[in-house]
Amino acid sequence: MRKLIWILTTVLFSYACGSSSAPQHIQEDSLSYYPPTPQQLSKQQFRELFRKVKGFYDSTLASSGFNGGFLVAKGGTIIYETYNGTAHINGKDTIGQQTSFHIASTSKTFTSAAVLYLIDQKKLGLNDSIQKFFPAFPYHNITVKTLLSQRSGLPNYMNAMEEAKWDKKKIAANQDVIHFFTTTPPQLLFTSNSRFHYSNTNFVLLALIIEKVSGKSYADFLKEIIFTPLQMKDTYVYSHKDSARATPSFRWNGAREAYTWMDETAGDKNIYSTPRDLLKWDQALYTDELLSKAIKDSAFTPYSFEKPGIHNYGLGWRMYTLPQNKNILYHNGWWHGNNCCFYRVITDSLTIIILGNKMNPNIYRVKPLIEALTPLRFTYDPSQE
Repeated sequence: MRKLIWILTTVLFSYACGSSSAPQHIQEDSLSYYPPTPQQLSKQQFRELFRKVKGFYDSTLASSGFNGGFLVAKGGTIIYETYNGTAHINGKDTIGQQTSFHIASTSKTFTSAAVLYLIDQKKLGLNDSIQKFFPAFPYHNITVKTLLSQRSGLPNYMNAMEEAKWDKKKIAANQDVIHFFTTTPPQLLFTSNSRFHYSNTNFVLLALIIEKVSGKSYADFLKEIIFTPLQMKDTYVYSHKDSARATPSFRWNGAREAYTWMDETAGDKNIYSTPRDLLKWDQALYTDELLSKAIKDSAFTPYSFEKPGIHNYGLGWRMYTLPQNKNILYHNGWWHGNNCCFYRVITDSLTIIILGNKMNPNIYRVKPLIEALTPLRFTYDPSQE
């Protein structure tokens, strides 16, 4: 199995010499979005971080048969980047910088951003009822905010439709999901906004709201306001026409995952991207060019406190709520054999991105890496509440 590693040695030398690390092949005036200037690191800082990250990769991922892409950056500067394996297990299509992976539930961060963008544009409000967009929807007291914060009480459509004997020969689309919940509504799990419950239904409905308000397809809207301005050229929302180019996924033993009736819903999943593109996404969120500071602050605020601990959820973002407001924003993803890990440690300007298409639970074991690279510790102290 061939392994390709890009470590950006030119960046290392440029930082050691104190010169700019901006890519020379991109003219600044050609950009419709201006990312932050990458942080300058001393040679000593770079090497120390590099050794720790490489040690993590070798011991946690490489040793477990990792198949995918791995990137760690500090202040926008890539510390370590590596790709391993082939898109088709035992194939010849070597994974590289432009190999797009299904990022599963990490897609929710983009759905959230599209909704928040429309709120910034005064096209909708956080407290708008779902009936404003779909008057026949039978559940009341559900708002845009309770959908975004996973507090609606709606059951997961995958489970609900399967229990209702959905014809699995028919591929479900987003419109099928809302039609199902409108015509044969399953019971709410709890009163809306009384507690947290992670449900993919919330984000399928948000994708439909985006289409209703913008007048464009979910895919086209994300491309227009996020992917194109940020030059995320290898990122797209999957549809059936992408079947031939989409990177397949595999079980831990190399068996290919089957295509199912749930594989064409979007909003909750079905965005394909690369580590490089997700780094652009991460860096965009440090600016106020896409979303205002006020709306980002609302997205990065925890909303669920029914259970004590450091785990919480914002508006489309999971988070660890650590002492002194040193929160870590992240969103993992899993769909079939696709695994995704996307962490933003804002207080240390640290980004960790791991994408794979062969089931590997080690992808999610990043806490030791964060603790090795930052002063943060994943411990719960009730006295801090």
